[in-house]
Amino acid sequence: MNKLLLLFISIGFLCSFQSESNSQIVNPQAHIIPKPDSIALLEGSFTWDTSETLYADSIGLLAQEFLIPYLAKANMEIEVSEKQNATIQILYKEQIPSEGYVLEINQELILIQASDAAGAFYGVQSLRQLLPVTAERISSLTLTPFTIPSLRITDAPKFEYRGMHLDVARHFFDVAAVKSYIDILAMLKMNRFHWHLTEDQGWRIEIKKYPKLQTHAAYRDQTLVGHYSDTPQIFDGKKYGGYYTQEEIKEVVAYAASLNITVVPEIEMPGHAQAAISAYPNLGCTGQPIKVAQKWGVFEDIYCPKPETFQFLKDVLDEVIPLFPGEYIHIGGDEAPKTRWNSCDHCQKLIAQENLEDAHGLQSYFISQIEEYLNSKGKQIIGWDEILEGGLAPNATVMSWRGTAGAVQAAKEGHNVILTPTSHAYFDYYQDTSPDEPLAIGGFLPLKKVYSFSPFPPEMDDESKKYVLGAQGNIWTEYIPTQEKLQYMAYPRTMAMSEVVWSGPTEDLDVDYSDFLTRLDLLLKRLDVMGVNYANHLNNLEGKVVKQNDSLFYSLRATLDSKKIGYRLNGGPQTNYSAPFYIDSPTTIAANVIQADSIIGPTFTSRIVPHKGTKAQITVDKTPHPSYSTGGINALNDGVNGSDNRYGDDQWLGFWGDDLEIILRFNKPTKVDSISMQFYHAPGQWIYSPQEVQIGGVSVDGYLSTAGFTSAKTKTLNTVTLIMNNKVYSELRIRVPNYGVIQEGAQGAGNKAWTFIDEIIID
Repeated sequence: MNKLLLLFISIGFLCSFQSESNSQIVNPQAHIIPKPDSIALLEGSFTWDTSETLYADSIGLLAQEFLIPYLAKANMEIEVSEKQNATIQILYKEQIPSEGYVLEINQELILIQASDAAGAFYGVQSLRQLLPVTAERISSLTLTPFTIPSLRITDAPKFEYRGMHLDVARHFFDVAAVKSYIDILAMLKMNRFHWHLTEDQGWRIEIKKYPKLQTHAAYRDQTLVGHYSDTPQIFDGKKYGGYYTQEEIKEVVAYAASLNITVVPEIEMPGHAQAAISAYPNLGCTGQPIKVAQKWGVFEDIYCPKPETFQFLKDVLDEVIPLFPGEYIHIGGDEAPKTRWNSCDHCQKLIAQENLEDAHGLQSYFISQIEEYLNSKGKQIIGWDEILEGGLAPNATVMSWRGTAGAVQAAKEGHNVILTPTSHAYFDYYQDTSPDEPLAIGGFLPLKKVYSFSPFPPEMDDESKKYVLGAQGNIWTEYIPTQEKLQYMAYPRTMAMSEVVWSGPTEDLDVDYSDFLTRLDLLLKRLDVMGVNYANHLNNLEGKVVKQNDSLFYSLRATLDSKKIGYRLNGGPQTNYSAPFYIDSPTTIAANVIQADSIIGPTFTSRIVPHKGTKAQITVDKTPHPSYSTGGINALNDGVNGSDNRYGDDQWLGFWGDDLEIILRFNKPTKVDSISMQFYHAPGQWIYSPQEVQIGGVSVDGYLSTAGFTSAKTKTLNTVTLIMNNKVYSELRIRVPNYGVIQEGAQGAGNKAWTFIDEIIID
């Protein structure tokens, strides 16, 4: 069989391509995620058969140790041979950037060149994605020769820190599940695994000097069932927990190292410490017995900064440090309420003794003590951006999660930063608006938004950008109890993040994202063979109201632009979608992706109810938080209501601590009988309905009328309706004061509340 025919019958490892006289190809990156710097198709092809041999010099030994068993499991045995006889060669080349590689394939040879072991390993990972997807399966089938086109890839990462996080404290994942997670990070050229090991709900690492951390702190009596915001809260009544022995920790760390991944352990302090304090009450300020936390959230019992606490933490770190050879230890530092410290005599004396301003200064003192100790052991600390409060420890690296302001501030002060904001990096958020999506903590983070992320905040100057090490995605597991759900939440959003940190942020989102989806469609076939339970939304639709002058239209778009769409209005006949269609009355839309005249993928539904406000021009004097802004300001008066059981879809807008003024201007004077709006109220998520809303309307004769409302704050969804008595207005002004600072004893105490607002309906 000739090589050209073999090329076209090989299954699952190449997209369509077109050879040109100058050796360029159309959509050349379509094979590989993350996208390489450059790739060109050359003349000819390489036929892989049963006689392939491998030579690797010293720079390629890590890659060789991966490649041989990887191929063997798929019955693709290769032998190590002398360089002159090898058809696959992994060689050192000085000029290539760190972690970069050159992959060349011609008719006779597959050649990977790199200047370090990491680059050689990544060259093999790119080669892996050019092989048939069946290479991912343990197989006893006889190898059938296949063909790879000749090409040249030149590639190197844009960021040095490319990470994914996993919380194993809320829900525990065994060693096999953790290794499986690491496997996919390696395929995507990620190089950091952030392992969150201690929490209020469970301590997950063996510390031999403190056995109650294993026998007591690793287990909680029961676990919350359903969402934290459910009323009443329900518990399962079952003891839950587990921990990793130090030998298991070594096993995972060694396994990650074999895949060129450094493990960054997180030992939380001073907050998120209730499990440890439950085992050893003297570590808290009260000394009173408490339980390992049974539900999610932030708790007031945190480590007390007294000598026995620091000795405990140093003893713990003395056992942690030898297990993790990487340079970093993550010490948390986030969400540490100061309630206990403010009423603790020892803490107040320490504040005075050290000339600290307040309890925030005491946290900085606490972090500095730990940093000094870790630095003396040759380690550097990473902390969440709360470690900025009260002054940043001298050598700390900041992981900015509450947005990007922490990263901007820390970089200006000359500290290294890693971007992981909730807006783009929290993969425990919902990824689709379908009511069938599995329970999540809240929020809305679709794949495209992850892909749109830039680790360089727009307000960061060029000098500060030098301190941006990279970014990572985070997976917190309050609502992720199984490996199957972990995979569903992680993939394919991890693939999007991998491209952000390897290839760099996109400069043309629509073009690059479309290309990414084409490559993703191929990579997901590889995950199918691997048995990974990813979230497949590639056959989904999205829709939005489009306003043109005084008219409303509705636009539909498939995730993959090449897909055809069919839709029905109010249960009527199916119509092929070609352009936005007119809406002039209450309308229910049901739409699907169509392939070969058959429906594929889930049904997309939306209900649009036009009202007098949908034709008004709307402005808001504050910008919604990036985490909750998907629908834009027009979502407030587009005739579509947001979900009544979650606050993170593309209709809800979230504002953190802001007083709002919303202005609606009519194109012509309009008679207004009533105004309704809805607010989400979920104190467990720091979300509060406003205590009052004020309406001011400018009538045609200049008269300003006002009305007010006091929120009862008793329901999850609060609808506010104000009667305007059929007056004619040219403009309406709605003032929504923020609830204010959350009171002591509540989740988020001391922080300003969130305001979540959806449709403003004018009748």
